Amino acid sequence: MTAIIADDDVDAHTLSRADELIGLIGRFRGKYEQSLRHLSYIYYSSGVVAPTADESVALFRHFGGLRASLPWANLGDWPTRVDSLEQLSRDVGGADIWVKREDLSSAIYGGNKVRTLEAIMGEACAAGADYIWATGAYGSNHAVATVLHAGRAGLSSGVALFPQPRSIPARENLSAMLSARPDVINVANVVGLPFVMAHIRRRGQRRGQKHYVMAPGAASPAGAFGAMSAAIELADQVEAGTCPAFKRIVLAVGSTCTTAGILAGIHVAALLGIGFGKPGAPLPTVNAVRVTPWPVTSPARIAWLAYKTAQRLSRLLGEPVDISYRSLRNSLQLITDDYGSGYGMVTARGVRAADAFARAGGPPLDIVYSAKSGAALLDLARATSEPILFWATKSSAPLPSATDGQVGDLPGQVRRWLLDRVL
Repeated sequence: MTAIIADDDVDAHTLSRADELIGLIGRFRGKYEQSLRHLSYIYYSSGVVAPTADESVALFRHFGGLRASLPWANLGDWPTRVDSLEQLSRDVGGADIWVKREDLSSAIYGGNKVRTLEAIMGEACAAGADYIWATGAYGSNHAVATVLHAGRAGLSSGVALFPQPRSIPARENLSAMLSARPDVINVANVVGLPFVMAHIRRRGQRRGQKHYVMAPGAASPAGAFGAMSAAIELADQVEAGTCPAFKRIVLAVGSTCTTAGILAGIHVAALLGIGFGKPGAPLPTVNAVRVTPWPVTSPARIAWLAYKTAQRLSRLLGEPVDISYRSLRNSLQLITDDYGSGYGMVTARGVRAADAFARAGGPPLDIVYSAKSGAALLDLARATSEPILFWATKSSAPLPSATDGQVGDLPGQVRRWLLDRVL
């Protein structure tokens, strides 16, 4: 049985203070991000990415005026399709299960992080950055996406990584990261990450370079714009009759960036009156399946990031975007049962879900993140006959591998983690 947390609301003032404390870079990023909003866009002639978004990005189709104020890096192949998982629906014997194929967002490296990076790399280039840094665990999907796509935006890349439990998917991700030859900094534990991030910026300044350093998962209003566009894209697909108006959207929540963006996006779609945002029609519930611990994935914090994302959209448009924190919070349910014994730990339910998806011809699930949301989806699907959507967050593109020489250049702790046997 799946447990859903629905009541942990706090007032906006308390949440704002908590966000400062638990956001790993709250103290270091605030003024930096504020200054970026006032910088004009600088085109990187050395990159192969267009300086502004093309018509494939749903956000710009509906808000064309954003082109002048919101820099963007075109990295993904949009729209990603929505497929019916008919065999899985029959196997479960409940809901009509569909999947948003974000795993196919890029042949280089797909998944949900490509959307995040389109907004963030656009912002980094607008700031005149030379380097972009990802931060996260050794096997971070976000870090892989960053280093494999950075060159397309004319950026050099680096990763600041902290330990996580060993698993095959995490080791494959780390090897893929190293293949792009990023700068690598080992962070002994997550507590020291904000200080390492500040050090990276100062070191870049001493070298006459500008280093754009992301929070884990790029969890910020700017980063959430990509997923907000994805939700609007989904609403367009519903409007076109490509798929039904879903009652539930199920996805893994880790850094919270994608979940918050989708949450904001379905409410923006409602304001636009498209897809599941038809007047009087109920909006889908976002069922976020926890894969990182509290308080990072507290429902209140996710809804607060969605609210700040909507506020940022309002500022960029120069007009009100009438979305309240309460309405966002009411559209979100956090599922906790599939977290397991800790971050990055494999669960038996997740392994079974990954197998079920594979047998039914669904997208690949990695056993420590998206498989946990797959397990929750199967529970929810058995309990309803209504259409339900699974958000496929893991890239299905083949991963490159590091050479022995690249592994040998790693900091000692990271190298031992990569080479030691998975228990």
